Amino acid sequence: MPSDAVGTLARSTDIEVIPMRGAVEKMLATPAGTTFTITCSPKLGLERTIETAETVAGLGYRAVPHLAARQVESEAALHELVGRLGQAGVRDLFVIGGDVEDPAGPYSCAADLLEALAAIEHPITRIGVGCYPEGHPSIGEEVLDADLHRKQRHAGYMVSQLCFDAPALLRWLTRRRADGLTLPLRVGVAGPVQIRKLIELSMRIGVGSSVRYLTKQHGMVKNLVRGNAYRPEQLLSRLGDEAQHQALGIEGLHLFSFNQIDLAADWQRHATTPSDQAGLA
Repeated sequence: MPSDAVGTLARSTDIEVIPMRGAVEKMLATPAGTTFTITCSPKLGLERTIETAETVAGLGYRAVPHLAARQVESEAALHELVGRLGQAGVRDLFVIGGDVEDPAGPYSCAADLLEALAAIEHPITRIGVGCYPEGHPSIGEEVLDADLHRKQRHAGYMVSQLCFDAPALLRWLTRRRADGLTLPLRVGVAGPVQIRKLIELSMRIGVGSSVRYLTKQHGMVKNLVRGNAYRPEQLLSRLGDEAQHQALGIEGLHLFSFNQIDLAADWQRHATTPSDQAGLA
């Protein structure tokens, strides 16, 4: 049974999807109106992200495509991309730097692309950016903080990297609020997924310290041996109550589905079920 605070966060949840083969069919099996953020990787390319966003937005879902700055070839290409998204009804965009080593055009980081977007007319009304409460494997903390303040000038919210350590996240957020960072935060959490797979994937994407924290928690080793699934309620309950969420500017969740989209959507449905109806779900 979800707590009121967890239920409130779950009601404002974006489900992250990798636009691999079969992903669209999985998205279309969820309730209309579900919000999907669609990743952009060097392997799958920017076009796959845009096409997927166009498809699901046209079928009644809220699509938030990731736009990788280093994959945008020119200002003309940027105009074309946001124009296509606008025609599809997309109004929310998530801007990242991207993992390619050499930029395809004039934008080497997310802040560059945000500034370019601010200088042109486009239909996007809200833009999100990433943040790194646990640090970045190749970028120092001072650089990350300065870059986040630069991105804040043109962004509407931020999304944290995958998190398992609620106290560490809260400490980071408290410091950033004291430093003048005002962007609302969507907390990056893992959706329901087999724990062994979760640990493997998390180590691969660079949140090893958080995974080490996770594995030290009571019952985790037993669950790992049994092959049980991870569920985010324990983390979310440690983020405090609704008053604390409001004071710290926590507005919702960014659920990493690892393309187990049915499980993620089912978790959100159960997490938002009112307590007095939970037994009927």
